[in-house]
Amino acid sequence: MGTLKDRIAADLTAAMKARDQVRLDTLRSAISGFTYKRSEAGRDLSDADELAVVVRLVKQRGDSLAEFERAGRSELAEKERLERAILSEYLPQQKSEDEVRAEVRAAIGELPEASRTHGAAMKAAMSRLKGVADGNLVRRVVEEELRA
Repeated sequence: MGTLKDRIAADLTAAMKARDQVRLDTLRSAISGFTYKRSEAGRDLSDADELAVVVRLVKQRGDSLAEFERAGRSELAEKERLERAILSEYLPQQKSEDEVRAEVRAAIGELPEASRTHGAAMKAAMSRLKGVADGNLVRRVVEEELRA
């Protein structure tokens, strides 16, 4: 159907027609993110750049959700939860914890024994899992695998 941005723009139009305000606001924030990233990069965005924008927006919603829940602001937490779900629809199928663990083990296995630090393991794992696994899950699995 074209680029991720094209899909989001088409869905934005549909949300406008359906008067779905939450979806409309969420998709507008994605389009705004693309525009900002394009001006920052000074060039047209690649598919990977567009995916990175959506991943960042999903992560921001998750972080805000956790903060609102800690603060007892359930109405704001629910809004963030809805927006995160909408944006997640545009991400590739996320890997399960078992799939993430297998990738992390492979990434750590490729590192020389002397350089199996948390930072090196995270860098190697995230290069394999960028966009298909939550960074917090990857971090937790890396920590568990390095302790094992």
